[in-house]
Amino acid sequence: MKTMTCSQLGGPCDLAHQGETADDVINAQDRHLKEAEKAGDATHQAARDAMKSRWRHPKKAMGWYRDTKQAFAELPEG
Repeated sequence: MKTMTCSQLGGPCDLAHQGETADDVINAQDRHLKEAEKAGDATHQAARDAMKSRWRHPKKAMGWYRDTKQAFAELPEG
């Protein structure tokens, strides 16, 4: 199990997301940003907009995805 924070994934806070894979933490970040947006948290809006843009334009998003998977792979187990 590895941990990445909201800020490591492009967000504004230090909420920790844990997962067995990079996809686990990416999906947790997506849920976190959706919840923050729904709650009216303006500090997360830019990150939420960027996440929505990535899902809409998967070819352009591959660089971010590849970088995030690499950063996850380099993290220690914990």
